[in-house]
Amino acid sequence: MQLKYKPDGDTLKTFMKDDSFFRGLRGPVGSGKSVACCIEMFRRALLQKPSEDGKRRSRWAVIRNTNPQLRTTTIKTWLDWFPENDWGNFRWSVPFTHHIKKGDLDVEIIFLALDRPEDVKKLLSLELTGIWVNEAREIPKSIIDACTMRVGRYPSMKDGGPSWYGVICDTNAPEEDHWWAIMAGDSIVPEHISREEALMLVKPDNWAFWNQPGGMIENKNDENEVIGYKANDKAENKKHLTPEYYKNIVNGKTKSWIDIYVMNRLGRLDDGKPVYPDFNKLIHVAEEHIPVANGNTVYVGMDFGLTPAAVFAQKIRGRWHILKEVVCIDMGIVRFAELMRQEIAQNYQGCDLQMWGDPAGDFRAQTDESTPFQIMRGAGVQVYPAPSNDVSLRLESVNAGLTRMLEGQSGVIIDKRCKELIAGFDGGYHYRRLQVTGQERYQETPNKNRFSHVHDALQYLMLGSGEGRGITHGNALRDAFQVKASFNPFDKKRARKKEKSFWSKF
Repeated sequence: MQLKYKPDGDTLKTFMKDDSFFRGLRGPVGSGKSVACCIEMFRRALLQKPSEDGKRRSRWAVIRNTNPQLRTTTIKTWLDWFPENDWGNFRWSVPFTHHIKKGDLDVEIIFLALDRPEDVKKLLSLELTGIWVNEAREIPKSIIDACTMRVGRYPSMKDGGPSWYGVICDTNAPEEDHWWAIMAGDSIVPEHISREEALMLVKPDNWAFWNQPGGMIENKNDENEVIGYKANDKAENKKHLTPEYYKNIVNGKTKSWIDIYVMNRLGRLDDGKPVYPDFNKLIHVAEEHIPVANGNTVYVGMDFGLTPAAVFAQKIRGRWHILKEVVCIDMGIVRFAELMRQEIAQNYQGCDLQMWGDPAGDFRAQTDESTPFQIMRGAGVQVYPAPSNDVSLRLESVNAGLTRMLEGQSGVIIDKRCKELIAGFDGGYHYRRLQVTGQERYQETPNKNRFSHVHDALQYLMLGSGEGRGITHGNALRDAFQVKASFNPFDKKRARKKEKSFWSKF
């Protein structure tokens, strides 16, 4: 039986020749990643040293995120190269298995889907030579870590042990904060993760990552805008694609889709409608870090809860400079208050600060809405409830600055270090698509996800500072409002007064 395969591309070649314990291959669609991994499993099986009985035994697991993806994509690719008629029957009962016995070759390929609890349980009990993780961007780091513990265990040492063992992975470009991007050195460690989590994302010496060239090259005009695409001569696997393959698939696709699936760039695609469709990275994200302007007020917005967040900004000649974000995970209000106190002391000492927070104060074990503010105040952080929690008003307050042009520049410019905020603007913060037939429909309010917290904080900042006053409610225009610096929402005597208070307007 002859198997003819030659990798078409330098990246594919070096990936297959490398002996690292973990190998990751990232590339565009059609670049030959999955086929290379299929062949690599078989090649390593052929290189296995025979045991005493002369058999070259190995056992591999192939992992995909869901069962439908496993059956229609991963298994299909495998059987295209190793059809049952030539290589033996494929077992279509769980766990899907192809046991190839040819001459002295004895190799088991077990296919597992992580959406099946029985498959996950099976993975954690297998004795394997190696594992192939197909489309690894869909797989959490914890599963990858589990995989590393199951390889190198077959054949047993009494039978000579494996000649090589390890984990191979392929993927399309993941998000910037994905474990793959961080460990490969393509992205920095996000500020919102803990030190312990960050240490788990340090690339071991025996791990290696490869990035294939994009399928096409961008054509840009004098304003650096993308106006089209042309073929990339350095693209890999072209011998196995039609000449018009990439040209045809970019038609009708968004730039985000093309960036990920054709250009092999880190990015995010969300199944929803962006809350801020006018956002443009080229316009709204600064190329350099934005410094704090001495003598100008620093505005701060905060969202409470188990994922508290804060945004720092200044308004310079009518233009908003978004300076910094603070995003936390599973942190109570007490710890968050101390973190904010330290942040202000270290970076905004002597600045005039105006701070606004979620008037609801939605967090674990909440007893009354003023509690978060009392805790923040106890830590020395003078934050006041934002004037309103009306979603439409909050969104308008951000959009007012985002769409305003000042001297040919946007009314909002964001420091590139605000990774979560930018990712949210770029589609992560969106209206979730509803599962309905016919015309597309979306939720009326933004989806609650990891990006909603930092964006809520930005909304409270903008709303508290006076942006978005022009939104109408019915036929009446809401009066402009402003809280005096002396206003104290915790003044109980003030709260007992019968006359109209600031909050009676709302």
